[in-house]
Amino acid sequence: MTSTPVDDATLALLLEVAGTPKPGNVDRRRDLDDLRFEAFLGGAVGARRGLELAAAEEAEIGRAFERGVAGMAARAGTNTQFGCLLLLVPLVRATVAEGEAGGALSPAGVDRVTRAATVDDAVSFYRAFEHVDVAVADPPTDAAALDVRRGSDAAPALRERDATLRDVMALSADPAGSGGSDDTERVPDRNAQEWVEGFPRTFRAAEWIRDDEGPLTDRAARAFLGLLAGEPDTLVAANHGPETAREVSDRVAALLGRDGADSDGGAAGSGVDAAAVHGADLEAAEELAAAFADEGVNPGTTADITCASLYVALRRGAEVAP
Repeated sequence: MTSTPVDDATLALLLEVAGTPKPGNVDRRRDLDDLRFEAFLGGAVGARRGLELAAAEEAEIGRAFERGVAGMAARAGTNTQFGCLLLLVPLVRATVAEGEAGGALSPAGVDRVTRAATVDDAVSFYRAFEHVDVAVADPPTDAAALDVRRGSDAAPALRERDATLRDVMALSADPAGSGGSDDTERVPDRNAQEWVEGFPRTFRAAEWIRDDEGPLTDRAARAFLGLLAGEPDTLVAANHGPETAREVSDRVAALLGRDGADSDGGAAGSGVDAAAVHGADLEAAEELAAAFADEGVNPGTTADITCASLYVALRRGAEVAP
């Protein structure tokens, strides 16, 4: 049976949370104190209408994203997959656009989608923050008017600056270089980096998943470890600081037999190779999962990119096995 982009995006949301262990995150064996596995199942179902809008080329991608977040929040009762949807929406749109042109999903195709984003898309993105609480870092000092926590109140500033959704992502993707920020140790927003760099992490990890063996949930868990070993997680940095985020990645890198995470993210975690990922010891990772849970460490941004990678892998031939 031929699957649709929306079907594969929904399946990716489900496979991501079912993958285990993903140290620090909810999975099918592990709830957090304030977040349960079943909430993610509800969120995946609730987000579907937004994904359907993403597949309808006449709909703005910002509106599709906001609708997905609203549906997720209504069904899950909390924020479960905000970051996943931020990546899946342009990927679904690119899949449809490339398919109509006789091609396949590619980094160049999704880059065209993000470059076509508008100011209205940015306004819808900000409005999505009114549906759920999202942990974010403070914006650069010269961009306080564009703080996403302002929601719809930021619309006049966005329009005054003619800031598209991609422009907004660029601020988070390179906080030290955006002007007015002297915090060179700050961990960039990895999801925003995907938006402005052509989704290199997503497509790289998709190859890890597609070329791996075993259940897709195990492949997803190993890809998660590879991504986290390669670069510090944005959410961990927002909640615990950049030093802790780098230490967390170094601990995962040690599990994979690597030296440590890239400090600046410029190489998109290129220090981790497929062999290290495919050889990851998931039983050993269970101990790290317990430790991270005890420490309150939640690498949620890495889970977002894992979800996007699952989507690309599914579009490129990975299948759920009986």
